[in-house]
Amino acid sequence: MSDNALSDWIGRTEEIHDHLSQNLVTRIAATFGEKVPQAGEPLPALWQWCFFQPAIALDGLGGDGHPARGGFLPPADNRNRMWAGGRVEFYSPLRVDARATRISTILDVREKLGKTGSLLFVTVQHDYLQDGQLAIREEQDIVYREPTPPKLAGGEPMPTGIWQESITPSPTLLFRYSAVTFNGHRIHYDWPYATDTEGYPGLVVHGPLMATLSLRAFCRANPQAQVRRFAYRGVRPLIAPHPFVVRGRVVAAGKAELWVGNSEGIAQQGEVSFD
Repeated sequence: MSDNALSDWIGRTEEIHDHLSQNLVTRIAATFGEKVPQAGEPLPALWQWCFFQPAIALDGLGGDGHPARGGFLPPADNRNRMWAGGRVEFYSPLRVDARATRISTILDVREKLGKTGSLLFVTVQHDYLQDGQLAIREEQDIVYREPTPPKLAGGEPMPTGIWQESITPSPTLLFRYSAVTFNGHRIHYDWPYATDTEGYPGLVVHGPLMATLSLRAFCRANPQAQVRRFAYRGVRPLIAPHPFVVRGRVVAAGKAELWVGNSEGIAQQGEVSFD
């Protein structure tokens, strides 16, 4: 696709209204083994990713299980999709069992040539509003890469953290997270597709799942902290059911660094700004 054709997608918007229902919140809490937030209470950080998902019929999905390209997002046929990272700013909490709106805008689309071939980078801004007020602003980085063997190793060694939690990502956890996020990407639950088609050695742990567990560990270790900003970047995939850890440390006043990984090194790294 030419640069001019790509630039035509910049500025496109999508608006989705949703109810932060008690039923779905209860299922998310069961997935994470958390206490269920009640009506009117704050929705935990990053649980907004389970809402505002367009209900695409089966015949509107691509071969990888994602919505077919060329709707809101630009077409990227014959490429594998990755949620590469993002930045999230928290202004006020979304409240459970209330209506909310997500307004998405494509900020940037560009193609680059990398070591593994052509890469299409798409940045989408998501504004989450409730009662007409902006609660969360997020930038999501999506990368479409040509089908090549995925990078599985070579991450930097995991730094030492002040807090740490160990996670064993069972296929059931991955399936449940796919379900509550209405994420049809087959690499997370379809073993033959993940291994034969996309070249992974097993089921792939969701990038947003890693980010959610990483930020949760920070919040548990620092219960008085008010998270204002969270930035995260994927380095390499993690494969179920191999255990991994989420760890981090405060590096300055109001600043913390977070890591997700295992003995093979960092898989995702993040930064938190907090009060």
